This record gives sequence, C-alpha cells and structure tokens, in this order.
Amino acid sequence: MSAEFPDFRLGTVLATSFTATLTERRGSPVERIPTPQRLVDWLAVSDLTVESCTPAQLDLARELRESIHAAATATANHDAPPVSAVRVLNDRSIAGRAAAILTSDGDRQWQLGSASVEDALSVIAADAISIVSGERDGKLALCASPTCRAAFFDTSQSRTRKWCDMNTCGNRQKKARFTAKQRSAG
Repeated sequence: MSAEFPDFRLGTVLATSFTATLTERRGSPVERIPTPQRLVDWLAVSDLTVESCTPAQLDLARELRESIHAAATATANHDAPPVSAVRVLNDRSIAGRAAAILTSDGDRQWQLGSASVEDALSVIAADAISIVSGERDGKLALCASPTCRAAFFDTSQSRTRKWCDMNTCGNRQKKARFTAKQRSAG
C-alpha cells in the first residue's frame, strides 16, 4: 500500500471497518479510500479481492459506507435507521453475486461471483444488515472521542467499550486527560 495515503483502520467486523475508511468525522475528516485503487486495496486486505474499480463504483462504495454509518449510528442511539440508509443497504446487498463458502478449517469465507466491486459491496452490506438488525451477538456503539464518533460493534463481555480503537481514540483521550490533570496540578 502506498505511503502517501493514511493507514487503514481494520477491526474484526467488516461493516464497521468499512465505515472506518472515513475517520475523524467530527474533526478534520480523513478519507482513507480517496481513489478507486485505494478501494481495491482495502477490499484486498479485507479478503474481498476485486480486479479493478471505476470512479462510479467508488461512489457506490462511499454511498454504502455513509448509509452503514447512518444506520449504525441510529441503532446505537436506539432510533430506527433512516429509510434512505435502509434502501441503500438493501440495494447493495442484492446487487452482487457472492456466496458464503466453508473452508477446510471450518471458517466462513466469501467467494465473489465475478470479482467485481458490486459483489464485494454486497458482502459488506449483508454484514451491516446482520449487525444493524441485531442478528449478531454484540452491541452497536459510538466512539466517545468528540472528534471521531465512529460507529463500532462492541463484542466485549460487558458491552461497555468507549472507543472505536483503544490504540487511537482511546489513547488520545487518555493522554488529553493526563495532560489536563498535569496542567491543573502544576
């Protein structure tokens, strides 16, 4: 991956990792898939390898990303997902040809029908539907960082995680508290 672009933030949940391709949503937003090739790169590291991506397909991906974020945010706030987000999730989910296959290790893996971006987006949309609908064991939450507010899927035992990523947002918040405490003590 090119050093000129920011690193990807990869989590364990495909749909919320995809929403993390735009970070610091309430601060200075960082676009992590600014080009079609960068989307191809992200899909590859997410085991959804595609051959190529057009600018129009990148637009579809960003529309899906924002719809997932809107639906996840609403769900985390105990609200109904926006109708427009539901429409995009459903449209992207049925637009592709992907199948879940069982590997010899007993794991689920996705096989894309034509290695197209639409096939990959259908997998991401299906994953988002499974977490927004409450089908999977976990809880949608929003990052406590005031500049981030990323939606993440909390599968911790207590379901009380505060940050999307402890190494970035959590660390930043703890450092800010420590610095403020040092200043007030000094």
